[in-house]
Amino acid sequence: MTGDIQVDVAVVGGGIAGLSTAWELVRTGRSVAVLEADRVAAGVTGYTTAKLTALHTLIYTQLAASAGAEAARLYAQSQQDAIEHVRRTAAEAGIDCEWERRAAYTYVESAGEVEKIEAEAQAAAAAGLPASFVTDTGLPYPVAGAVRVEDQAQFHPRRYLLALAEAIVAGGGAVYERTRVLGLDEGEPCRLTTESGFTITATDVVVATHYPVFDRALLFSRLVPHRELVVAAVIPADRDPGGMYITQADNTRSVRTAPYADGQRLLIVTGESFTPGADEVSARYDRLADWTRQRFGVEQIVYRWAAQDNHTTDKIPYVGRLHPGAEHTYVATGYGGWGMSNGVMSGRLLAALIDGRPLPWTDLYDPRRLHPLREAGPFLKAQAKVAGHFVGDRLRRSRADSVDDIAPGTAAVVRVGGERCAVYRDEAGSLHALSAICTHLGCVVAFNDAERTWECPCHGSRFAIDGSVLQGPANHPLQPRHQ
Repeated sequence: MTGDIQVDVAVVGGGIAGLSTAWELVRTGRSVAVLEADRVAAGVTGYTTAKLTALHTLIYTQLAASAGAEAARLYAQSQQDAIEHVRRTAAEAGIDCEWERRAAYTYVESAGEVEKIEAEAQAAAAAGLPASFVTDTGLPYPVAGAVRVEDQAQFHPRRYLLALAEAIVAGGGAVYERTRVLGLDEGEPCRLTTESGFTITATDVVVATHYPVFDRALLFSRLVPHRELVVAAVIPADRDPGGMYITQADNTRSVRTAPYADGQRLLIVTGESFTPGADEVSARYDRLADWTRQRFGVEQIVYRWAAQDNHTTDKIPYVGRLHPGAEHTYVATGYGGWGMSNGVMSGRLLAALIDGRPLPWTDLYDPRRLHPLREAGPFLKAQAKVAGHFVGDRLRRSRADSVDDIAPGTAAVVRVGGERCAVYRDEAGSLHALSAICTHLGCVVAFNDAERTWECPCHGSRFAIDGSVLQGPANHPLQPRHQ
């Protein structure tokens, strides 16, 4: 941005949820501005494994038991609607996004777990999905049982979303990158302020920043961040397992392939779920790579990266009005690892809500819902974990007693002059010291040795070695400390 602007709707966040929302709103004739702190489709969406599926591990047995059969049906309908909406949008806009139809599977290898897979197949079918129980898959190893859902898909999200961003601009909208939003005034009209001091005046505001950057809804108390690792290897096309697979065993293993050069396929394997700030992330990568080599016979891991998402306390995303008193502010978050279908679903739901025509599943995703009995256990567990980090991390002894104990290429949180400092020593021996206190709500950050980032274990904020914000909800950098 280079100056103040006024629009009908301001969308904060340029990932799949934000861009999908903006696209839907532009089509209604509204003036829309997307405000992205970095580059569009380059944050969490840029690191997805890109499954477009309504089969989200064992969600339907859980939903049917906790929220009822109608909730499960609406969830399935909304997710399948999102898949087909991507197909239609790509076809209508002429977007080459490597769209491929694939069946989706949730599987188990232990005979003792088959019963829950059979139950999920029945629950998914009852919810309206083309689901069945099978024992044969395209995987190169046997499974004891699997839920198979037909007519799912996979695609290249950046190709799709970059084309969508162009379509938003062509339709009269605006997309502003390198524009971090810091303030929100929920007046009539609403006003947003950026770190550069510019003001965006809008009738409605959508907060689609993955983890909400505004805490007034207190959603941080009902969101639990988790991070997963991804490795990829090139395989011949005739060794493609021909589907999208996931198991909750081995701390999650998710498998799919994507088109690659010279007619080959890129095998993409995700797993090793952990809380941001956990120790020994490099060792977790090694375990995932070893599993991939053993199960698929690959010799070389050619790529690796990591993805992050947030679980809600009742496993259903929060999409709708930002808080109970909100009239013109909306939010989309809590996708639980299924951001592709949920991001598109969010765009359709929010645009319809702003346009005054709620969809059948609007109430299901309403962030203002409160189900004390259903959410009490997960809520208390999440808050106990946060409290443990907030207090315990301040008392825990560091692995380094002083800055002098930090070897090149490593980092530690050490006490310097009575203050906890996050200190990294690069390979040349130079020190990079920051305050170790997360600028979101004050938890102590920890070092990710694989990605060389500082991460908050409470709410998932991530910071670079220089303290700059890589991922919210934190909006402000870790402050430098001089040695």
